[in-house]
Amino acid sequence: MLFDTPAISAELKAKLDELDQLRSKLGLEVGRRVPWIGALRRQVRASSVEGSTSIEGFSVAPGEVVALVNSEEPVDPDDENRMAVACYARAMDHVGVMAPDPAFRWLDRVILDLHFDACSFQQEAMPGRWRSGAVGITGNDGRLVYQAPDAAEVAGLMDEVVEWLERGDPDLHVVVRAAMAHLHVVSIHPFHDGNGRISRIVQSLVLARDGLMSPEFGSIEEYLGAHTAAYYGALNEAHGPTYQPDRDVTAWVAFCIDAHLAQARQRLAQIKDAAARWAQLEELVESRHWPDRLVIALEQALTGGTDRTSYAAEADVSPATASADIRRLVDGGLVDQAGRGRSVRYEPTESLRKRALGR
Repeated sequence: MLFDTPAISAELKAKLDELDQLRSKLGLEVGRRVPWIGALRRQVRASSVEGSTSIEGFSVAPGEVVALVNSEEPVDPDDENRMAVACYARAMDHVGVMAPDPAFRWLDRVILDLHFDACSFQQEAMPGRWRSGAVGITGNDGRLVYQAPDAAEVAGLMDEVVEWLERGDPDLHVVVRAAMAHLHVVSIHPFHDGNGRISRIVQSLVLARDGLMSPEFGSIEEYLGAHTAAYYGALNEAHGPTYQPDRDVTAWVAFCIDAHLAQARQRLAQIKDAAARWAQLEELVESRHWPDRLVIALEQALTGGTDRTSYAAEADVSPATASADIRRLVDGGLVDQAGRGRSVRYEPTESLRKRALGR
């Protein structure tokens, strides 16, 4: 038995209507052929992955996240924090591939494979397999705050989840459906570890299947990472101390709708800021009589750092040209080199920050 989707009140309906307007506007903005969207997409993708993994205690320096998420930097398999970020990004890549697939079907293997993607560096989590023992959630004081269903019930309950994902409540608003998918999976806690991560990934896949925008722009992972206490509070209120699918979960759905509203407003503001920043960078490049393409390198530097490979790929230039361009930016006092060897990256100088960001 799964949780029933609550009735949508007039207040929640009004919020969903507002959200539809914001999401429609965001979808149009993301789909525009404007030069700053590429770097912004990298930044948003990294912040979403960082937000979700931080909820479970994994921490990576902000400057490294973009490189890890975009597979620009090698990962030491013994570095659990960096592996968590890289593996979560791989799972979200998988989401991006499945989302537009016209032959896609919800199967238990979809969820199991996404778990393997996200948790392959944690052998104790039995990546890609349902758990075989009891599991619960403890609070900061070490006390048990939630006891998940017995392991013997997991396969059957997840069959119900998959059936619901494939055929249940097809007319639900996609944000409500994604919130319920998240709740179903996290309450069953089907894995030894990584249940929060896989629940958020499944939620993102439901949203991405809607087709309005790419997963990184439509998800709420960054918001959840920034409001972890409220997120856990909403989940604990929804599922109670044990699996009780007869509970009223209206407050959980309301929390997710509010999260989407906040995240959509933030994304629209980021797009506006990116456009203004790009204009500043174009003026800077033009004033020095440099090729227009150097705006790309400067924008990348300002949104998480860059390197020769990522710049060459986005600017569509040869490695030799990329090296010469970046050297010009270093000599011009606009970027600084950080790291050595294969880990070399280029970060914005204070001069560049002041010119482009006003700080």
